Parts: sequence; C-alpha cells; structure tokens
Amino acid sequence: MLTPVRIVVAPDSFKGSLSAEDAAVAISEGIARVLPDAELLLRPIADGGEGTVAAALRAGYVPLAARVSGPDGRPVDAIVARDGATAVVELATAAGLGQLSDPTPLTAGTFGVGELLRAALDDGARRIVLGIGGSATTDGGAGMLQALGVALLDADGAELPAGGAALARLDRVDVSRLDPRIREVELVVASDVDNPLVGPTGAAAVFGPQKGASPADVAELDAALRRYAAVLARDLGVHVAELPGAGGAGGTAAGAVAVLGAKVVSGAELVCDLVGLQEAMDDAALAITGEGALDEQTLHGKGPAEVAARAGRAGVPCLGLAGVVRLSAAQLTGAGFVAAAGLTDVEPDLARCLGEPAQILTRLAAEVVPPLLR
Repeated sequence: MLTPVRIVVAPDSFKGSLSAEDAAVAISEGIARVLPDAELLLRPIADGGEGTVAAALRAGYVPLAARVSGPDGRPVDAIVARDGATAVVELATAAGLGQLSDPTPLTAGTFGVGELLRAALDDGARRIVLGIGGSATTDGGAGMLQALGVALLDADGAELPAGGAALARLDRVDVSRLDPRIREVELVVASDVDNPLVGPTGAAAVFGPQKGASPADVAELDAALRRYAAVLARDLGVHVAELPGAGGAGGTAAGAVAVLGAKVVSGAELVCDLVGLQEAMDDAALAITGEGALDEQTLHGKGPAEVAARAGRAGVPCLGLAGVVRLSAAQLTGAGFVAAAGLTDVEPDLARCLGEPAQILTRLAAEVVPPLLR
C-alpha cells in the first residue's frame, strides 16, 4: 500500500483578506480536490502579531478565556493559548487597532495586555510568549506595567492616566509592588521589527501614523517616550531608547525589557517553533506558505521566508502562494522557493481576487500543486 503524500500547509495571513487559518483551509481544499489521498498538515503561522494565538491553537494548544481592558478601557474578550507550562499571549487581542472605532493615538493604552499576562500567571504558566504586532498604542507598554503593579508617578506622586502622551509627565517609576511571579517566569516578546524606541525610526515616527497620529501627535509621543526612557534609565538602570526592537508595538517591547526582564526574539522563528513546523516537515513531499504579497519585505524576517528556510534545511521543496508575487525568479530561488504563484495567475480580474480571495486561492492551489509532485 502506497504511503499518502504529505504536504505541509503553513501560510501567514493575507493581510486585509484572509487570516492565516482561512488561507491554510483554502489551500488545503484546493489540494484535496486534485489529490484526495494527500496527507495535509495545516500549520498556519504568524510573525508574532495578529494570528499568533490562533496558530498556537491550531497546533494543539488549549484556549484560556479572559475578559480584559481594551485600548480605550472598555472590556474585551481575549484568549490565551496554553500548552503545559507555556502560555501564548497576543497583544492585539487586548490592545489592537481593530478594537477601536476611531483611533486614539495619544490615549490608547496596554493595560489589558498586563491583565492577560496576569491571567497566564494565575493559570500557572512558567513561560510566556507575548506576540506584540497590531497594536493601537504608543504608550511604551506603560499600561501593561501598571496592570502588573508598577507605579508610574508624576511630580505630585499621582498615577499617570492611560496613553503615551501622559508619559511626558512621568517623574518616577516604582516597581516595589510589581507582581513577583513575573520575575519567576521566562518572558519572550515575539516581534518582527527592529526599530528603536525613539527617533526618526522609532515607535512614534514609524508606526504612529498607522494608528491615527498626526505629525503633531508623533512629535508629542516621541518626546513622551524619550522622557519615559530617561526615567527608566535613571530609576532602573536599563537603557532602552536606542535598543533595536524596543519600538515594537508602540514601545511595548521597551517596557517589557526594561521592567519585566523580557527577551525580544524573531516572531516568525518563534511561531514556527510553537507550531512544531520542523517536526511537520518530516517525510513531507512539499511545503506551502504565503501571504498577501511576496515582496522585498518577505525577505526580511517575515513568516513565509522562515518557512522556506526551514523547508530547505529539511530537504523539502517550498511553494509560495500570494495575492501578488513581486519577487524575481532569482530572489525566490535565493529565499528557498522552488516556485511561486499569485491569485491573478488564475483570475486576472483584480476585483474578484479582492472579493473572493479564499475561492481563488483554492483554485490556485489545485492548479499549481500537482505539477510540483510529478
């Protein structure tokens, strides 16, 4: 009896069109149409931002529900993914831009992120992975720290209100009431950016406009984050202003590193480890990954490039599927792809590609996968 061909399906999200989970399902349905006996291992991935918890759940983690504060203080329902001693927390579920009807760049906060970390601690986690993409905030993780017991005080000894703008009034950081359990766990921040906290490539300047910040808001937030970094350096002896990666998620990475002792790592690499991607490659005939656009950004630490690299190390050919492919043949080969195809390869009508991405991705997979297995 012949062993069914094994295919690993590990896409990232098609931003604005399909979640990583939906993309994986669409691809698998296309393959099943033409290769009904294939063994399909679905391992949707993320780069540490939105979709990180969903990827962990698909890989076998179990959900832990929590009601926490959203970026504007209103309650939101979020999920922590648990597996043994490890908990996966996604910032975007508590402080995501999609949770606001109108952006509030100066006052949006991360208090709910700290509440999610507390929920993981309450559930006995010994290792916490915090995925930080997709934030609505530029508060340096201040709200997160306050939820864990840190006092951020102004010159009158009053606690600062929510939001990055308030950090301009920061006079003192008091960590005496920080939840002691956070010091006893391994805290890993998964990020796909290497921006510093402040300056022209910092959290406010680069990401603030995406969160509704005007040029004046950006200047105000950058100045506030500079004050934040200066007080952290003075009171805690930790310097994060220029630290690569500290600007992730509006500076949440900076707060996590300076006060919580976190380590910042590549989100794509960490999520691929979380979902057991390397083990899934064993005896596979093909790996499939993708995202909305396979372009220059893909080559700089994005999930599909990580999947292709791991497939190459396992001796497994890797196919890239995307809304659009903007990489040259040489770039694709250099990144480890044996082939790549976009939705417009099977549907030239761009409006249909945008309106029916799942159906067209299914068609694309059915067309391009069988020739690679002959």
